[in-house]
Amino acid sequence: MTSLMKAITIGDTTTSTSYGKEITRTTSSRPRTSRSRPRTAATSTGYDDNDIICAISESRGLCPTVGLSFINLTTSEAVLCQFADTQTYARTCHKISVFAPSDILYASTASDSSLVSIIAENLKGDDNEIVLTGLHRKYWADGQGHEYITRLAWPDDLESLKVSAGGNYFATCCFAAAMSFAEMAMSVTFAPQTLRIRFESSEGSMMVDLSTIASMELIQNLQHTKSRNSLFGLMKETLTRMGERTLRRNILQPSTDASTINERYDAVSELCMKQEMFAATQDALGVLVDTDRCLSALVRLPTKLNFEYMEQSVNHVLMLKVFVDAVSTMAGLCAAENYSEVEDLVKYALNDDVSFVTQPAELRNQRVFAIRVGVNGFLDVARTTYKEINQDVHDMTTELGEEHQLCIDLKFDPARHYYLHIPASEFDERPIPDIFVNVVRRKRVIECQTLDLMKMNQKIKDAHNEVISMSDRSIQELIEAVRSRIHPLFKISEAIGLLDMLTGFAQLATTQDYVKPELTQALAIKAGRHPIREKAQAHTHKWIPNDVYATQQNRFQIITGCNMSGKSTYIRSIALQSVMAQAGSFVPATYASFPIFRQLFARISTDSAVEANVSTFAAEMRDIAHILRNIEPHSLVIVDELGRGTSTTDGLAIAIAIAEALIESKAFVWFVTHFRDLPRILSERAGVVNLHLSVNFSTTDDDPTTTRMKMTYKVSDGPIPPSNQYYGLALARAINLPERVIEVATLVSEELNEQNAAKKDEPRVMAMPRRRRLMLSLREQLILAREGGLKGAELKAWLKKLQEEFLVRMEALNSDEQDVGAREDAFTEHTESVDGDYDMESAGDEHVAVSTNTDGITDAGSQQHDGDSTSSEQGFVEIKREEFEGIKRERKY
Repeated sequence: MTSLMKAITIGDTTTSTSYGKEITRTTSSRPRTSRSRPRTAATSTGYDDNDIICAISESRGLCPTVGLSFINLTTSEAVLCQFADTQTYARTCHKISVFAPSDILYASTASDSSLVSIIAENLKGDDNEIVLTGLHRKYWADGQGHEYITRLAWPDDLESLKVSAGGNYFATCCFAAAMSFAEMAMSVTFAPQTLRIRFESSEGSMMVDLSTIASMELIQNLQHTKSRNSLFGLMKETLTRMGERTLRRNILQPSTDASTINERYDAVSELCMKQEMFAATQDALGVLVDTDRCLSALVRLPTKLNFEYMEQSVNHVLMLKVFVDAVSTMAGLCAAENYSEVEDLVKYALNDDVSFVTQPAELRNQRVFAIRVGVNGFLDVARTTYKEINQDVHDMTTELGEEHQLCIDLKFDPARHYYLHIPASEFDERPIPDIFVNVVRRKRVIECQTLDLMKMNQKIKDAHNEVISMSDRSIQELIEAVRSRIHPLFKISEAIGLLDMLTGFAQLATTQDYVKPELTQALAIKAGRHPIREKAQAHTHKWIPNDVYATQQNRFQIITGCNMSGKSTYIRSIALQSVMAQAGSFVPATYASFPIFRQLFARISTDSAVEANVSTFAAEMRDIAHILRNIEPHSLVIVDELGRGTSTTDGLAIAIAIAEALIESKAFVWFVTHFRDLPRILSERAGVVNLHLSVNFSTTDDDPTTTRMKMTYKVSDGPIPPSNQYYGLALARAINLPERVIEVATLVSEELNEQNAAKKDEPRVMAMPRRRRLMLSLREQLILAREGGLKGAELKAWLKKLQEEFLVRMEALNSDEQDVGAREDAFTEHTESVDGDYDMESAGDEHVAVSTNTDGITDAGSQQHDGDSTSSEQGFVEIKREEFEGIKRERKY
């Protein structure tokens, strides 16, 4: 089996269960007051015009169990979820944001619950106009939910669904409420054994909260809602609506299953290498209709049967024929037994040359001639009449053109039916003849009709309606027969959606020069680019790539640099590439490896939430509080300029405290800041790395006092160098701020920098953190050596070099301690006691001694001296409170 077929798994079982003729239909007992709302183009995370009902419920307690049920009336799919959530209901809000329902139901007795309040708060200001509706408690019945599952679920899935429903009480109650609402308020139900029902765990996918989805532009551009400059717009190389839905779902819920992700990588690689397969797949996908919508229409049962339903039934059968014909050309991916019975039924009932089209006039003709000739004699006579009247219309149009010496085209639209289309220039020198009525003047054409044409339109409409009515019995018999065999078609549709998404990934990788990522424990990107900005600015800017490297020993990276130097773009690109990688796509880089992240958090927006009466700083604190409550070691966090919305002193203090909490979480964090003291204060913490976006400063020959700034957009090691620390003044001078103001600001800045320089940390205070950091770095390199590919003499040489570097760095630390002046004598006794409790130098020698022996790598790498946890939980050094106060006064920290 090829990589492509492994990534796209299609069930090979078929079902031929027959249905009973009597189907219970429930008529709405109460009108729905808020229905038929338009789904606007500003849908941030929505499924366009899909009708999706969501029901929610929860248990009692501090860690509530939440039940969710989503029913997509457009695609005939139901998803049930039940999981334990926190008091912030982060996972619940994530699930709702992914599905973006049009209606959210809750038990009327729970209107004052925290769950309903938090969901309402998250939906405030949403352009989708999602409505929260309280439903009577009697509809949340576990037994009713089991009855719905038994009646509507696919036979193949029924037993497993019963087991899942038995252990998920709240999800089953939500399913009962959602189905009751669909029947009462929307007058919709489903044919027996035709609803796709599945239980979906909260695990297995990356959690991305709603604010991160918006701020990272995963689905929609922040400035222009209709722009394709978003991650979804960039990656939407799909050819079908099924593929588009699959792509959107995988962007909002990237997989956390390594085997699934690797199978997708292999499938994309195969499509990229085999151009003939790639071209054939695109050709096959290009002719497919919206299969999900078509199949859903065939199994959905409206409560009111009218002529419009008959007409649409013919359209859906024609769409089914197009789908089955296309599937037969993809036999390599789809087992024949999954669609052969439906294909035979369609061929038996429909003419071979009919198809589904989008042009109104042609679609009407296809509906008329859909049923095979000879099935019904009266139907054949009615179609002959229809055909003759249509021919009369064309003949009459020709005669009108010849009689009046006009160039007349015959046009059609559903409202006016046939009408005449005449160039306006024909009447520049003569009036419009009186025979033409209903005249509409356009810019270059005249649209009109005649009385005879209007009469023929009515005859054609009557003939068309008569044909549809006569065809309805055959069409409904075909639909009834197809329903019992429709389950495999839904599975094929899902597989086609996944295939379409992977084909789009291959198209993107080929045209944009992307690379196949690897799944490792380290995040390493060589020459990475921002995927959205790179494509949007491809014709105006040459993109400057940057490298990224992060492991547990450098997991917290502080980014500093000048304004407009590219800090925000740099951290955004890391998060976007992680989402792409876990969705199964290649990424914009020359090499990339990623760990699997289970959560993505971003705090990068600085806009005031006016509608919520929340300032910039308050919005920052609210988002950070959410992150700190839900962060885990397998999280990816990006924070942009935290604390700048309040006073400098308070902002720095809060930034330090939050940074400490993020370091302790052991998550991967990129922290952008303009606080220059923050990198210095945290520089010796285990796991912390300082980086900056470099800027070149230069002066002109004509005016040495004029400073020019050139952004390099390149990431460099360490904090901002002293030569670049006045970038704010240089930028102010560049925009022609008054010279006197610049002079005063320069003097003040120099004075403050001199005072800060006099307060820098002394070597003795930082000795212990530096030693711990060195030891943890050695430990990490030994573990990498154990798990790497080096062997024999090559490994021994590398370990020898590592030993030498370690001894040199340790000796440098010892020298720094010995050079400390007499004012540090108060700390000598304490430092010796700490070293006596845990001899870091001895431990380091032990590590080095073991590392020189190739056979001892496992022992060296597995020594857990708890350095990381010690650095995270104990801060710098555990000392007595009075001594700690003395150190604080000495360090001015």
